[in-house]
Amino acid sequence: MRPSTRRRRLITTVMAATVALVALMGIFAACGGDDDDTGGTTPESTRAATQAPTATTAPKIGGSMILATTTSTQDTGLLDALMPRFKEQTGIDVKVIAVGTGAALEMGAKGDADAVLVHAPASEKKYVDAGDLIGGKLVMHNDFVVVGPPSDPAKVRGERDLSAAMKRLAESGAFVSRGDNSGTHTKELQLWQAAGIDPKTVKNREETGSGMGATLNVADQKGAYTLTDRGTYLAQRKNLKLEVLVQGDKSLLNIYTAYVVSPEKHPGVKKAQAEAFVAFMVSPATQTFIGEFKKAEYGESLFFPDAGKTVEQLGG
Repeated sequence: MRPSTRRRRLITTVMAATVALVALMGIFAACGGDDDDTGGTTPESTRAATQAPTATTAPKIGGSMILATTTSTQDTGLLDALMPRFKEQTGIDVKVIAVGTGAALEMGAKGDADAVLVHAPASEKKYVDAGDLIGGKLVMHNDFVVVGPPSDPAKVRGERDLSAAMKRLAESGAFVSRGDNSGTHTKELQLWQAAGIDPKTVKNREETGSGMGATLNVADQKGAYTLTDRGTYLAQRKNLKLEVLVQGDKSLLNIYTAYVVSPEKHPGVKKAQAEAFVAFMVSPATQTFIGEFKKAEYGESLFFPDAGKTVEQLGG
């Protein structure tokens, strides 16, 4: 027999043996799969059920939404820091419209926003009761403070009686108000009322009609007093001569809540995106971020996280 013929027969024999071995291994595998749950391979359905989805595989919502919010969340830089993280997680683009809380609530009532982030619980109730806002979640709080010139002509520094402080401001100090129906403006009017004073009769009171940052600058330039949320004051303190003069009363608590604008009442609302925003704001990672935001820079927190709490629990 010639060498070439012998070589061909050898190759054929090896191939046949290989095929037989593969078939035998398949039989053993099939038998193993019939054993009890402690042996064999894990069915694909069982494996899928026991593996938690990862962030990289979780589907993103995408799209865009409009957020109407108080100016303090913008002036402090908080939203500028949070929104890129929100987009990274959800794929959602957010157009932030920072106005006074009153204007933000009205945007929600007209369906001109998909979600709102505001800080005037008494004012918010009207819109919740009307069905314009749903799914409200407490996000955070800080407090209101009265700031004024270091010389303190009205002598209110350290005053614990808010009504007494407001009376002295009406008599002896120039006062700059936001006058924009914001949460801060609403709180200021409540303080005048509690002191038995009609703000329209306060001779040296003027309204800016502007946000908190702009109002602080006007008060600073005029050597006047104003009411501000602590967060915005801390964020701008390095550019101001104003000092915190009145603080600490429980009525000065400043609570921020996020809502979804009702898609049933306003069909154009982007419900999925708005719900994702509210969920993001109360998520553990975001709450931790809020509590630490600029704390090292200013030596104190601008905001305190409140997810899972109620206004009543906070004393508001």
